[in-house]
Amino acid sequence: MSSLFGSTSNTTNTTAANNTVGDISKDVALNTPPEDSISDLAFSTQSEHLAVASWDKKVRIYEIDGNGQSEGKALFEHEAPVLSCCWSKDGQKVVGGGADKAARMLDLGAGSTTAQQVAAHDQPIRCVRFIDAPGSAQQMLVTGSWDKTVKYWDLRQSSAVATLPCQERVYTLDVRDKLMVIGTADRYINIVNLGDPTKFYKTLQSPLKWQTRVVSCFPDASGFAIGSIEGRCAIQHVEDKDSASNFSFKCHREQPPNQRDVSNVYSVNAISYHPVHGTFSTAGSDGTFHYWDGQAKHRLKGYPSVGGTISATAFNRGGNIFAYAVSYDWSKGYAFNTTQTPNKVMLHAVQAEECKPRPSAKKR
Repeated sequence: MSSLFGSTSNTTNTTAANNTVGDISKDVALNTPPEDSISDLAFSTQSEHLAVASWDKKVRIYEIDGNGQSEGKALFEHEAPVLSCCWSKDGQKVVGGGADKAARMLDLGAGSTTAQQVAAHDQPIRCVRFIDAPGSAQQMLVTGSWDKTVKYWDLRQSSAVATLPCQERVYTLDVRDKLMVIGTADRYINIVNLGDPTKFYKTLQSPLKWQTRVVSCFPDASGFAIGSIEGRCAIQHVEDKDSASNFSFKCHREQPPNQRDVSNVYSVNAISYHPVHGTFSTAGSDGTFHYWDGQAKHRLKGYPSVGGTISATAFNRGGNIFAYAVSYDWSKGYAFNTTQTPNKVMLHAVQAEECKPRPSAKKR
């Protein structure tokens, strides 16, 4: 979609793609954004609909057209801030998980306007994801909580089908095919084979020295990326035979002018994989996002500061729209959440070459 968001011409696109600094001047703001900090973004895999979770206790669903224009289509409420949201594989259901210790689901396919509670924990739910149930065509919900457990839910039942105890509070969780990766406090990374979901396939300490902020699975489910509060990202493979390909790199750091020995370090808040090319984005508290080729260990493109911390990101199903939330990430406490703090979701039209891997990169 070279005309997406009104791009001018292929010549312009090619010139921009050859430059390592990206252009955000044509990025379009989502209409009627949430009224408080944005915690999560999730695109449907079946249509151009975006779910947005917020500290204002709501999950909103927007429809986005080819010009980047958006229209609110539905919303549902929690009783406390919403920390995570996700779509079912068929694009019919949206689930939010929040500080009210509950997961709530809106069944858009059934025309529902009110969400029903589908999960409960003893502490806030930090992460929600749909998974394919082992040996069944049904999808199940998985929830990760600060109560140090991950639970599996059959949406037709009121109690959890199984509970997986973790070492510490669940901070981040991602799923791809049969791979589930759980990041907890104290830097534990738990790998689960969803063919055997009630035990850890492998547990490791994060290769990064500081708190884990986000994990994101490779598109081929052979590994995952980890982002931490220290301005660093790690690429990790599941199997030991691939461990030679593991590495970490610095990102989201800046050197103040005329201070050679000083580096300002920012949290990596979000990592999103491109659904077509397998490259990935990082976004952080420094207010920038970047596209990377993990195979070539190369940054494809970096973007100027967007004017506030980036709290969440997501690619749409075709990889031609990149959504990012310019919103307070609470990294400096409540005192820094002022009325001047921006709170918006921006839509970036991904041009043809922006996320393509280097031609010399080996295909996974």
